[in-house]
Amino acid sequence: MLDQNRIQQLRQETPGVAELIHLNNAGAALMPQQVLKAITDHLELEARIGGYEAAADQMRPLARFHMVLADFLNTRSRNIAYSGSATDAYNKALSSIPFEEGDVLLTTQDDYVSNHIAFLQLQRLKKIELVVAPIDTSAGGVDLTAMQQLIKKHQPTLVAVTHIPTNSGLIQDVEAIGRMCKEVDSWYLVDACQSAGQLPLDVEKIHCDFLSATFRKFLRGPRGAGFLYVSDKALQAGLEPIYLDLHSARWTKEREYEVVNSAKRFELWERPHALILGGKAAVELAMDIGMPHIQERVQMLAHHTRERLGKLSGVRVLDQGPELGGIVTFHIPGQDPKLIKKQLQEQQINCSIVAYDSALYDFNRKGVKWALRVSPHYYNLEEEVEKLVHSLKGIIR
Repeated sequence: MLDQNRIQQLRQETPGVAELIHLNNAGAALMPQQVLKAITDHLELEARIGGYEAAADQMRPLARFHMVLADFLNTRSRNIAYSGSATDAYNKALSSIPFEEGDVLLTTQDDYVSNHIAFLQLQRLKKIELVVAPIDTSAGGVDLTAMQQLIKKHQPTLVAVTHIPTNSGLIQDVEAIGRMCKEVDSWYLVDACQSAGQLPLDVEKIHCDFLSATFRKFLRGPRGAGFLYVSDKALQAGLEPIYLDLHSARWTKEREYEVVNSAKRFELWERPHALILGGKAAVELAMDIGMPHIQERVQMLAHHTRERLGKLSGVRVLDQGPELGGIVTFHIPGQDPKLIKKQLQEQQINCSIVAYDSALYDFNRKGVKWALRVSPHYYNLEEEVEKLVHSLKGIIR
């Protein structure tokens, strides 16, 4: 567990906490000074000597990006690719799957909205069959027994699961699903956008072929940057994204090309080097703190938040699942979520709104049209949660 001295040190390294209570880490966390410095130092270097020259000057630190991410995910640097965002990484992975008409893509009711839109697009363009596994009505989250039955029945070309959905504190059992995929040799794609930086991630235990994530959320990195893990199995099978360039492939003959023999085939040559260095710094900080310590504190703060909100008259906490993470969602019937968010911001408290069209399955099941979302991180304090609850009490009254 993080002790109070370490928490205070981490807060001192986070300029934003002096100005507000930031409970929107599932949207974009407050960057620490280490990350901010890595980004601004490189931008200043580019301004002084030129962009190409700055990249050459920082070649070694930039090369360490893949090594640091590999350590973070328990893999090798050849299996890591930089991307412009989690969705960019996800779509590149999705575009590499060799779907044929009639193939099955199996997912859950708690997959991220952008992913689900892409699935529907594939259904229209590639004539695949989209199968959505049911939830476990007693515990919440995907019904693992039903999931296994669907995998055995359909032998899906791809199984796609979001580890932690944007609209709920639910943590899906991606390791159990990975074992199921391995039995039938289905491709397995995991969206770790909300879990990276919040939970320890081990791609060997998850048994995934692809894992996508962003830096801006619980990793506390910059916006406009993400990453993708690609398994050796996927590389050896020759999977490649739509549209390569001179970084991801080599032009070998006038009418031939070869993809590079690593996950860099999922990258493009033009990349924001300042953000790469910022992302690397964010991961290094998370690993220095220790992911088990981060997970413990985030879950403790989220549990405390749910308990306190659940005692407020008129507030309905929506999170369901056998294991819950650092996203807390709640609904207040008869209230305007935009007005509540605005009034909280006026009191220097940041939160966010989950709209109905971001969580159709989940919100239809729960009978709500919106949810307010608060997402504490390790640098938040119990006193800040109390201020949130006190403010909400006044707003509701």
